[in-house]
Amino acid sequence: MTGIHITDIEAAINWWRERSPSPDGVTACAEVRALAEVYALMVYYREPLCDETSMPPKARAAWLAWYASTPDAPCIAICSTSQGDAVCKGCGRTFEEVQHWPSLSPVEKRSVWRRITHEASAWRFNRYAERARQATGADHPPPEVFATPPIPAPRPASER
Repeated sequence: MTGIHITDIEAAINWWRERSPSPDGVTACAEVRALAEVYALMVYYREPLCDETSMPPKARAAWLAWYASTPDAPCIAICSTSQGDAVCKGCGRTFEEVQHWPSLSPVEKRSVWRRITHEASAWRFNRYAERARQATGADHPPPEVFATPPIPAPRPASER
């Protein structure tokens, strides 16, 4: 079963706690309370995964808001599946995961992220770790990177 892993619930709680800190040091924002309820039940029943369809709507909305703040694809633009590898050496996804990534649900994508992070065998986790940290998830750098430098004005003849 694909589900939301407890570590993703923890990460979402911490993201919301940082984003909406407690005004008095005791109360938590509505999103943290909704996620904390799910987290508490998972701990109590010793469940590592939460079924997204049975999540309370407020908790699911809070989780999806956190999810939207995470990088979408683990791609580091070195795809070996295009050369016939069953698993990409760059990101660690299978050929099928790379091909169907746009149609995967957020929960399915997080499941793949969890697996490849746990395996940590792809280049994004070793050889190109710094490149992966700098990745913004955008396909292209901002246009300013490609801006041509200004052409200096010609110097007067008297200064040559």
